[in-house]
Amino acid sequence: MASEASTIAIAGAGSIGCYVGGCMALAGRKIVFLGRGRIVEAMRQDGLRVSDLDGRDRRVEAKAISATDDPATALREADVVLVTVKSGGTEEMARLIAAHGRPDAVVVSLQNGVDNADRLRAALPGRRVLTGMVMFNVVQSPDGEVPFRVHRASQGEVMIDVGVAGLVELLNVDGLAVEARADMKAVQWSKLLMNLNNALVALSDLPLARQLADRRWRGILAAQIDEALAAMKAAGIVPARIASLPPALLPKVLRLPDWLFGLLARRMLAIDPEARSSMWDDLKRGRTTEIDELQGAVIRLAKQAGTLTPVNERVTTLVRQAETEKRGPPGLGPDAVSAIPGKV
Repeated sequence: MASEASTIAIAGAGSIGCYVGGCMALAGRKIVFLGRGRIVEAMRQDGLRVSDLDGRDRRVEAKAISATDDPATALREADVVLVTVKSGGTEEMARLIAAHGRPDAVVVSLQNGVDNADRLRAALPGRRVLTGMVMFNVVQSPDGEVPFRVHRASQGEVMIDVGVAGLVELLNVDGLAVEARADMKAVQWSKLLMNLNNALVALSDLPLARQLADRRWRGILAAQIDEALAAMKAAGIVPARIASLPPALLPKVLRLPDWLFGLLARRMLAIDPEARSSMWDDLKRGRTTEIDELQGAVIRLAKQAGTLTPVNERVTTLVRQAETEKRGPPGLGPDAVSAIPGKV
């Protein structure tokens, strides 16, 4: 059982981890951030600024922040561990939790993709591991801005598995809406559909709002979603309805003319003008992206189900090329990304 007295470890002090942890610290929750490098050092020196699309702009003073790069310090007293590392760090974080975390701690995956919670469960036998999903976009301040700031740039909530008494009440604070769901696997697949756009933001080097406002880019996203839905149908996976539109209608709405899309998809376009994607940030910083957990998950499922994924494969190839070149987001146009006549 979780309560307001519980200690919460943020296992991955990046954009999502700092936003979630920052909101809870501002609400008086006992938070310890686990991370490394510039972000942890920046929080230690100057605190953390937490803002959002709804107009909140708050600061956690440095003296009120517990941030460390020592996993033993962060994990040994934690009642709840929120895993917010990128997918590529899942196994390493699981090893750290196994080595230093309490056996009775509740572990919650707040990561992209559809299998990170399963990977944590496999590496942490006998422990309580819950699936979670963050439904909003968070962006970091530019390098050098003081204090370090995380900004929720879109609407949305956090969804987690049911089953742990008091956990929703512990995590649900001002600026961070949390909801318990009994269908988290279906939620993950539904979120994956829209996360297929992360790569298009990265390849285009455009802010998310501008990219989504362009029918040509939305057509490529719609083609990727068509492929994903076909693979899911063949595999017997039914994505959850997590927004105003049923997942099956997404491709049709995305292909609407710009003016009509703008009228019907106001929630989708309620985005900070400068918001981009975490994959864009990864390319900007020369890091490995989560393409294998997003488009890669669709491609793997399609191979098992016997369906085709040419658009997802094309996007994957371009992102991997950008990763290899390490020149940042390549700034491609929609024609260069599509390259499959008749698909968009």
